[in-house]
Order: sequence, then C-alpha cells, then structure tokens
Amino acid sequence: MVKAKRDLTVGPIFSGLVLFTIPIILTGLLQDFYNMADNIVVGRFSGDDLALAAVSSTGTLTALLVKILMGFATGSGIVIAQAFGSKNNDWLTKSVHTAMTFSLISGVTLGTLALIFSNPLLSMLGTKAEVFDSALLYFRIICIGIPASTVYNFGNSTLRSVGDSKTPLYILLVCGFINVLFNLFFVIVCGMSVEGVAIATITSQYLSAISVVVVLFRRKGEIYALNPKKLGLNTRALKKIILFGLPASIQSSIFNISNLLITSSINTLPTASVSARAIVTNIDSVVSTTNDAFVHATTAFVAQNYGAKKMDRLKRGMLISIVFMAVLTFALGRIIMLFGNELAGLFVNTDNAERDLIISEALSVCDMMLALYFICGAQGILSGTIRGLGNSLAPMLASVIGICSVRVIWVFLVFPIDTFHSLRGIYMSFPASWIVLAIALLIIFIYTWKKSKRELLEPVGTTDDSGIKE
Repeated sequence: MVKAKRDLTVGPIFSGLVLFTIPIILTGLLQDFYNMADNIVVGRFSGDDLALAAVSSTGTLTALLVKILMGFATGSGIVIAQAFGSKNNDWLTKSVHTAMTFSLISGVTLGTLALIFSNPLLSMLGTKAEVFDSALLYFRIICIGIPASTVYNFGNSTLRSVGDSKTPLYILLVCGFINVLFNLFFVIVCGMSVEGVAIATITSQYLSAISVVVVLFRRKGEIYALNPKKLGLNTRALKKIILFGLPASIQSSIFNISNLLITSSINTLPTASVSARAIVTNIDSVVSTTNDAFVHATTAFVAQNYGAKKMDRLKRGMLISIVFMAVLTFALGRIIMLFGNELAGLFVNTDNAERDLIISEALSVCDMMLALYFICGAQGILSGTIRGLGNSLAPMLASVIGICSVRVIWVFLVFPIDTFHSLRGIYMSFPASWIVLAIALLIIFIYTWKKSKRELLEPVGTTDDSGIKE
C-alpha cells in the first residue's frame, strides 16, 4: 500500500526532508519541462517567427494571476499542516473542506476578471503591436484554465501539508504528458499556433484538477479526505486561511508586479531580446523550481513541527534545507550551462535570421542567474519558515522593501544607462534584490523564532480551534 501521508514531526530530519522534497522537485521540474515543450513546439513548428515572443509577452502576467491564488494555497497549507502536526482532527477536516471550496470560488472569480480585462492588461504592459493579437488570443484561452489551476494548486498544497508529496508527482506525470501530445497534435497536425499550445495547456490543467479532487475524495479513512456533504466555508477556517494566505499572496504578487515592470522594460528592447527572455524564463525555471520545492517542503515541515511544538527540530530542518538547496541548485545550474547552446537552440527555428543573437543574449543572462540562484533559494526558505511559524505579514513587508524598491530603482535609474540597457542589464536587478531581501528575512527569522519558542513554552494562553495560540 502506498503511504498516503508522512508525519514530519518524527524520525530522522535529513532523510525525512530528502524523501519529502525530492517528489516536489520532480513535480516542479516536470511542470517546467512541459512548459518548455509548449515553447519549443510553438517556436519550432508553428511556422511563425513571432509566436515565441507572443507567448513570452504574456508570461509574467499569467504568473502574476497564478501567484495571487498560490499565496492563498500556501496559507491553507500552513493551516492544514499545523492541524495535522497538532493531531487536531476536527480542525483538520474543517480546514481542508474550506480550502477546497474557497479554491473553486476564487479561481472562477479571478479567471473571469482576467478574461474581461485581458485587452487593457496586455496594453498596459506595452506588448508589441506585431505580436499583440497572438498574445491576446493565447492569454484569453489561458484565463479559461485559471479555475482548474487553482483547484489543483489547493489540492496539491493539501496533500503536501499532510506529508504526501508523491501523488502530485504522479498526477503531473500523466497530465503533463497528455499536454505535450496535445501540443504536437494541435500545432503540427492541425496547423495551429499559439492557440494550439494554449488549448493543450488548459486541457491538461482541467485533467489535473479533476485528478487531485478524485484522489482527495477517495482517501477513505483519512481525516483529510474530502466529503461532498462537508464542503463549504467554515468562518474560522476561512479567516485563518486568509490570515496566512493574504500576506503570502501579496508577497508572491509583489515579485510578479515588479516583474511586470521589468517586462514592460524588456518590451522596449528589440524583438530578439523579447524572444531571448522566453528562453531565459524556461531555462532558469529549472533551478528556480528546485528552490521553490525546498521552500514548499520546509514550510510544511516547519508548520507540522510548530503544531507539534518541536521548535529545535524545526530550526534544524530549516538549516538542513538551506545547505542541501544551495549545493543542489548551484551544481544543477553549472550542469545546465554545459549544454546551454544546445538547450537554447531548441526554442528557435533554424531558419530564424536572428537565431544566433537570440541564443547569445539568452545564455549571457542564464549564466549569471543560475550561478546566483542559491541566494534566492535561501531567502525563500527563510520566508517559508517564518510563514510556517504563523507570521505571514513580516515576509510580505520585507518583500515590498527588498524586491520592489530595489527593482523599481533599477528600472528607472540603472536600466536607462547605456551599459545596463540590455536584457542582461535588466536581469542584474534580480540578484541585487535577492541579497537585500535575504538579509532582511534573516533578521526577521531570528526575532520570530525566539518569540514563537517563548510563546509555546508559556503555560497559559488563549488558543483557537487549531490548538495554536493566537
């Protein structure tokens, strides 16, 4: 029988984290590879040299919409993991059913709004006229998949919060493969362009959402199993999810809002640079996804152990995650660059007159980003740890200062300088902002950890349904 959950509050820390984190890494990498397939198919086989630029023009906006609701999925995961760690079964049941109900409502709402305002949103980003119609068509189709993506992410977060990181991997393995097959069918066989990969993407998203819901319904005997009769919004659970999720959502959105500003700056560069940006996004996402996997794993580990009041184990797990992440992501980045030319070449049609320029620009940026991604991973793990301890507001405020201020200053004061007025020049704002944020989050973690440990040791206090002091 497949183990449905993993209790992260007991057993060896290193092996427990490794076994829990690896499926999350593989899930993220599979998602990246499937996204790469989207771009490779549209870039190589659509017959449209501007198709890749059109898809790239919508990437940051799409990521922003997903991240807005991912923050709430993270918040629900923290609530569920704390309930699981504290063995509060009634609270766990209420939290799971509230989270899944909220995911459907919020996904439909945001998807509808994005679809309605798609034209002005792309105009606001300064999307180039020659790719605007294709970008708009692609984005509108993607908006239809937002409800499914949201349901899947909440279900995924629920499973990870109770220690099951394998099931999301299996779901993505099957649904992602279907996505690739549909990409090839719609673009090569049916002769479609950006609309073909968009249709393939949302089809895969709905299959993923249905799969994760079916899994949760069929977990009979588990406290976190979904029951149709219990679906609904529990006021206290919803309050907790919003309390943890809103700052996480704002924090994630801040990253992407600042990236929207960067996207609008990149859109002022030649079309070759816009296409190169799509390659950069796909290549460096392999390492950034690995970082994110450590963040998700550490957040669940911390939340479970905080619920179980095991503070020293909690801190050791965080430190192990940072070291493991730094070694793995740095090595992965160097391996990727060994095959950089071949990998970047997959995205550009051999007949494209600007092929060499696009590949050169992309690899210049990737070489810098991949060497420094461990800094981004460290600040992400610190942020996840602080959220797992129940403090979502401080990381959000730190992100406003550390990300927005640095990148906004860079766009308006540094990017216009001739030396930095290039794709590589604008991307240099990323590591600069990571360093500032990592320092701020380290200070916040030290304060939050001491405060949380002191509060858990206090014999008297007010608790809510979750069993955690308010």
